[in-house]
Amino acid sequence: MGNKLAITKDDCYLFGKGINYEIYEKLGAHITEIDGVKGTYFAVWAPHAANVAVIGDFNDWLGFNHNMTMDNDSGIWELFIPEVGEGAMYKYVISTESGDTLYKSDPYGNWAEVRPGNASRVTNIDSYKWNDSKWIHQKASESHYELPMSIYEVHPGSWRKDYKGPDDEDGFYDYRRMADELVDYVVDMGYTHVELMGILEHPFDGSWGYQVVGYYAPTSRYGKPQDFMYLIDAFHKAGIGVILDWVPAHFPKDAHGLAMFDGTPLYEYADPRKGEHPDWGTKVFDYSKTEVSNFLIANALFWVEKYHIDGLRVDAVASMLYLDYGRKDGEWVPNKYGGNENLEAIEFFKHLSSIMRYRNPRAYIIAEESTAWPKVTMAPEEGGLGFSYKWNMGWMHDFLEYVKLDPYFKKNNHNKMTFGLTYAFSENFILVLSHDEVVHLKCSMINKMPGYPSDKFKNLKTAYTFMMGHPGRKLLFMGQEFAQLQEWSEARSLDWYLLDEPEHKDMQDYVKKLLHIYKKYPALYTETKGYGAFEWINADDRDRSIFSFIRKTTEPDYRNSVGFVFNFTPVERPDYVVGVPKAGTYKRIITTETGDTEVVKYKAKKQEADGKPYRLEIPLRPLESVVFEFPKVIKKKAKTTKKK
Repeated sequence: MGNKLAITKDDCYLFGKGINYEIYEKLGAHITEIDGVKGTYFAVWAPHAANVAVIGDFNDWLGFNHNMTMDNDSGIWELFIPEVGEGAMYKYVISTESGDTLYKSDPYGNWAEVRPGNASRVTNIDSYKWNDSKWIHQKASESHYELPMSIYEVHPGSWRKDYKGPDDEDGFYDYRRMADELVDYVVDMGYTHVELMGILEHPFDGSWGYQVVGYYAPTSRYGKPQDFMYLIDAFHKAGIGVILDWVPAHFPKDAHGLAMFDGTPLYEYADPRKGEHPDWGTKVFDYSKTEVSNFLIANALFWVEKYHIDGLRVDAVASMLYLDYGRKDGEWVPNKYGGNENLEAIEFFKHLSSIMRYRNPRAYIIAEESTAWPKVTMAPEEGGLGFSYKWNMGWMHDFLEYVKLDPYFKKNNHNKMTFGLTYAFSENFILVLSHDEVVHLKCSMINKMPGYPSDKFKNLKTAYTFMMGHPGRKLLFMGQEFAQLQEWSEARSLDWYLLDEPEHKDMQDYVKKLLHIYKKYPALYTETKGYGAFEWINADDRDRSIFSFIRKTTEPDYRNSVGFVFNFTPVERPDYVVGVPKAGTYKRIITTETGDTEVVKYKAKKQEADGKPYRLEIPLRPLESVVFEFPKVIKKKAKTTKKK
């Protein structure tokens, strides 16, 4: 029946143009049957190699009988090997033009040997039977901008550990156990999405998955590719979206990886001033090469289309956009106009976002971008990069600088909490308290807080409440929801035993309530209205370090609006007054005060306050936040006249 996987001239043409979006269906290792013989078809791009062979456990790691061939000067080498099937380990032996011999993992391989081994493994990812068609269909017709998005960022290898015996050095949960325990936890807490770190195969645990070798393989630390599909299926069944960390900015120099793949700088820029990242000791992708751009764009599509991922969070976007990122004068090359913008990376992002939106409108692409680069989330046809969302790093920095201050100094830093509202709707933002904020001696979230231990917990509750009320989607890193004391480390589990302590259990319960409130009230997540979704009550009470504002829906007359008041000092304010725009009875939704579950209502008085015609008397305890809902609109019954 011939070889359906054979590389055609059309494949080569499209790959050369950078638009062979399903090139992964041809390159890599694919179990197949040719003329009645079962085996595996191998194909790899190595245009400058003198020879390429396949070695593996099926030929005692000797490649003399399995030399590959290259036709059409395509740079793609291919070979069918009979009787090689599921689980077989393999590598490519590349003989370079300079006479060196390189042993490389498969750039398009779908499965890898468990580290510290670094061979690729043969598998058939099409064998998995998906059960999430309802989810995919539903998301295809929804606008994610109109829905809540609260993200639980998770490093799977350290969320929980369970050592099964003396031979188990890692204690990793596998994907299927995560499908039971992690999925249930995310649902119970009230998150809408999970963001998974370190899924793409990587050799070194300490890189947290940000130095990738196997772009087309979920890490084998936690099981097989089909097991990872099962985990995604379970999240979708439970109504949770799945976001994957994706790293197109750089890759490590490991000998079995992409670096100097065929003896030449194939995937990386040849000029070290562009192709070496000095801060990270890694290689930078050459976005000017169509085949390299194709490798990455097809990879993004691969995770969405083959693994049903809902979104990609793109790591280190700023390092891609700026040619001088992390480089001193004389260590970088200006673009053709003399500027520091990487024009090829800009075009890469525009290409990526356009084709993703065209092929998978349900999926979103999120930029971790730390500068003031304009129009990150604007469409390419409008001069933007086309991302769906951008991490709000400016807000995060100002927010953390403020909340960690001793209360005495807060009044002189009041603007750190108000400045973010001047640009809150300039992009589609996600507010982030990510893993990067609780490592490298930055302290855990609870230990950033000032004061006595009891004040730390109150302060953190009020900080989280401010975050939940502020415009922008939300992201919390694992452990922050129960006030993990230690900084995070990929080498150990979160300290779940802390939930035996009342303060930590109370924190978890409070965050859970916040997350469920966020999903319940559209005013907290309907942000396409821009500044029509937000209104300050009092942004200027710096002497008392109190903030108050309103979150609004698209409905008129403040219907279904939600109010917030935050006291950021350990000083009681029994006579505090909040201005409101309309009459009626306002109801408290939640307070940060532990144990106070009483139903509290505030009757608006017809008296001006904060420039508004009515006022509420809301006594504030030390470091207390109060969230309240606006009066319900009661429809009056139409009068009827009795006939005589």
